[in-house]
Amino acid sequence: MFKNMNILIAGGDARYLPVMEQLAESGASVYIAGYDHIKIDQDRIIQTNIENMNFKQCDAILLPVSGTDSAGHVTAMYSDSQVVLSQASFNQTPEHCIIYTGISGNYLEEAAKKANRKIVRLFERNDVAIFNSVPTAEGALKIAIEETNHTIHGSNVMVLGFGRVGSTVSRTFHAMGAHVTVACRRSASFARIHEMSMEPIYMNNVDDVIGTQHIVINTIPHPVLDETTLAKVNRSALLIDLASKPGGINFKAAEDLGIKAIHALGIPGKTAPLTAGKIIAQVMIELLQQQNKS
Repeated sequence: MFKNMNILIAGGDARYLPVMEQLAESGASVYIAGYDHIKIDQDRIIQTNIENMNFKQCDAILLPVSGTDSAGHVTAMYSDSQVVLSQASFNQTPEHCIIYTGISGNYLEEAAKKANRKIVRLFERNDVAIFNSVPTAEGALKIAIEETNHTIHGSNVMVLGFGRVGSTVSRTFHAMGAHVTVACRRSASFARIHEMSMEPIYMNNVDDVIGTQHIVINTIPHPVLDETTLAKVNRSALLIDLASKPGGINFKAAEDLGIKAIHALGIPGKTAPLTAGKIIAQVMIELLQQQNKS
């Protein structure tokens, strides 16, 4: 399928093991940097490092879910050495090379712009987000079970946000017998939450009921639980933030108030890396097919 296609996977975690395997099985030559600690037994998977990589032959580059940091470093779970993608690395790639990443920060955006290379942000896609919402919800449930001294069944659980993650999380806790209240902004979401036999409220009414909740789960990627709202939370409640950094909870304020708050980042990669990896691989194969046709 991808014969004569050269793909560099630079860094990554356990999710990327099934990705590299499926891409290799599809005929691509997969170069992996940042995987010194694992043994690969697949002819089409070639272990390398950034210093020795010939970027002129890269048809595609796959970066970790978190992209790069502000200096070009990428997460490399299976290496003790730093994996850094410089501006020169991107500049050397052929014009048709596409950079695939989970999310992108300022460094990656600027580097791609200077090199005139296209970035595809996998986690902005609806299909990836929806597929990933299942292991995310299961991971949130696992945290709630481990971090509380009461059953989920019968607990008051508030979910902030009813988007791709929030809807799955709400449904998961509702199925466990929790009394689920969902805070949303749109009237259509309000109606859907009601139809699903959960309790809908609008975001501006959160302060009125948050004090009765045993567990509060945030899925909104911007500040929603500030010091004023947190002051109304029961001190024995558990807060779980599923949103990407910086999250929606003022963690310093929660700590000062003695409220347990957990920023649960990257749950799919921690609790279900095989499933999460297959999701990424499935989408990558679809995108690479489109790239081949263009």
